Amino acid sequence: MKRVILLGSTGSIGASTLDVVRGLPGAFRIAGLAAHRNGAELCRQALEFDAPAIAIADPDALPPGAGGFRGAVHRGPDAAAELVRSVEADVIVAAMAGAAGLAPVLAALETGKDVALANKETLVMAGSVVTALADRLGRRIVPIDSEHSAIFQCLQGAPPERIETLILTASGGALRDVAPERRHDVTPEQALRHPNWRMGPKVTIDSASLMNKALEIIEAHWLFRVPPSKIKVLIHPESIVHSMVQFCDGSVLAQLGPPDMRYPIQYALTHPARMPSGFPRLDLAAVGCLRFTEPRGYKALDLAYRVLREGGTAGAVFNAANEVAVEEFLARRIKFTAITDIVEETLRRRPPSAGDGLEALMAHDRWARATAHELARA
Repeated sequence: MKRVILLGSTGSIGASTLDVVRGLPGAFRIAGLAAHRNGAELCRQALEFDAPAIAIADPDALPPGAGGFRGAVHRGPDAAAELVRSVEADVIVAAMAGAAGLAPVLAALETGKDVALANKETLVMAGSVVTALADRLGRRIVPIDSEHSAIFQCLQGAPPERIETLILTASGGALRDVAPERRHDVTPEQALRHPNWRMGPKVTIDSASLMNKALEIIEAHWLFRVPPSKIKVLIHPESIVHSMVQFCDGSVLAQLGPPDMRYPIQYALTHPARMPSGFPRLDLAAVGCLRFTEPRGYKALDLAYRVLREGGTAGAVFNAANEVAVEEFLARRIKFTAITDIVEETLRRRPPSAGDGLEALMAHDRWARATAHELARA
């Protein structure tokens, strides 16, 4: 039985992960759960899955008496990392949103745990640090993101030097049919209306701006150790082909499935085995048509390639500025197109760094957040 710590258990990926666990009784044991502020749901999950320990970032968010939970409770901004360090487990599911996911991932690797990674920002911020640590300690990072899971599956048994192109697909999000010149006045409600996926607000806004695909370009570079020139993006409105790999002989392998995160989550948790599931089956005849187009009018993609060219702390700055800009847009303090404008300007102002170690990355993360807030309020 594989012991699992689930970080971000009350979010959409967390809920889907627990659904996978329910569907494979006897295969997994929930060793710990962590959430940001939904304390009532966290306690309910802990009781259902008999988890021995929980962590909550907001110390005031737990209900009175912890909702009847009697196990260990970690509270505060470092609670998730404390949970990971204190509980024995085989793998963590890193589904916390944003930069908060970095410290628990590092803690997992340092304590001999594999990582099933759903948090894009960890590798965007600190890809060099995280991958070097995983390599040194012999730990696995298995992607959960549907696009990276698709590539991971297509690459099984294929040496990296045989890769010609990694092709990340993008649904195009809520605004895929909105002309670039009309995106300026888009409201949060419009940008949150994703046609295919049900996700948290931050990821859904990133999907509308294609910032999620920008983050995935950077993540793919670190996961699969390929140069940026070998990574491209196609708009695929149906969200059936989750990504593709073109090899040096010209052949292309693709991974297909319904837009349901339980598929890549289960694969990450059971890899290298495949286990039965009761998930809906893909009916290609019903889908009928699969369309692909080049993305046009998305500044976020250009910024991703710039981040990879510049290296160093650019990823940390890029991610932090985007997190702030999305918060400001959802609070109706900036226009939709200002999200990428703020990220671009924050990158332009990035100060020189003495290195790209963790201390420098976190210092530039803090600087970028302050700078992005300043730009948003200007």
